[in-house]
Amino acid sequence: WRTASRPLPMPTGPRRPDTCPIEVRAMTQASALPVNAIEVRGLKKTYKGSRKSPPKIALRGVDLTVPRGSMFGLLGPNGAGKSTLINIIAGVVNKSEGTVRIWDRDIDHEARDARAALGVVAQEIVADVFFTPREALEVQAGFYGVPANERRSDELLAALGLSDKANAYVRALSGGMKRRLMVAKALVHNPPVLILDEPTAGVDVELRRQLWDYVRKINEEGVTVILTTHYLEEAQALCDTIAIINRGEVVACEPTEQLLKRLDTRNVVVTPETAPETLPALNGFSVAPRANGAFAVTYRTGESSVEQVLAAVRAAGVTIRDIATEDPDLEDVFLAMTYGDASRPDPTQD
Repeated sequence: WRTASRPLPMPTGPRRPDTCPIEVRAMTQASALPVNAIEVRGLKKTYKGSRKSPPKIALRGVDLTVPRGSMFGLLGPNGAGKSTLINIIAGVVNKSEGTVRIWDRDIDHEARDARAALGVVAQEIVADVFFTPREALEVQAGFYGVPANERRSDELLAALGLSDKANAYVRALSGGMKRRLMVAKALVHNPPVLILDEPTAGVDVELRRQLWDYVRKINEEGVTVILTTHYLEEAQALCDTIAIINRGEVVACEPTEQLLKRLDTRNVVVTPETAPETLPALNGFSVAPRANGAFAVTYRTGESSVEQVLAAVRAAGVTIRDIATEDPDLEDVFLAMTYGDASRPDPTQD
């Protein structure tokens, strides 16, 4: 990749100047950074059928833009097309139609440059168990042509909490440590775009916190991070923009705060003085039980108010001891947009 015709302009930030190759450092000063880290247009993918199964449509014309420097969440149920999309971007699956540009490089016409701009942490743990973590990073850096005096293996190991395991065989590492080693391998060539595919699956709480602290740090330094995860609370806390893909189509792509406002429902959690034997019937509102005799009343913010909810509760003969309100979270929005439309089939089935 070091001999490619168009060297990669890299994001600027507080990163030390000796952490990227000499040619890249020179290019950074002369070239404008792209507005978008990744641009996907009209992307389709159909897997060929066989005598026993018909062709499978995985992507149905995906359009997606990932702004440079963003922390971008890509969410969807199992079988929605997330992995196919990531594998096409990474160059391991051939697309059927459409275009993909990574750091303003077309994956068809500038494949080496496009892949050099990308670091990918796959969902499956892939590691040579007979190498040590330090050796694994050195080999990976060699694949990308990083000169020996510009490699930062020890820096990455320290940043990801693996310094004390630098000389242990990879086979002796826990699953969480192997995942962090995969993150380090994806960063050896200092890519401006990092894809994390389920990076915290099987990782304990403390290691997960350390990983996210480091991801936030490199994002602040200018690295664009694309995250896929089934831990929706992580996506809500980390990502500034979220796309939801369902049955091969992007059904939403908005800033996180804007996406959370898509649902116009809100809950009022009522704790009565005495727990009712049955839930009160409130005309125009849905009621669901909660722990310790409490119940939640759901209302639409554009049609009703908290005062109207409380009036209905009192009219039902309930004496209120305490109330609390709940806004919809990302899980509520996700379920509504993927499973909430009865006119569409189950998103995990074809």
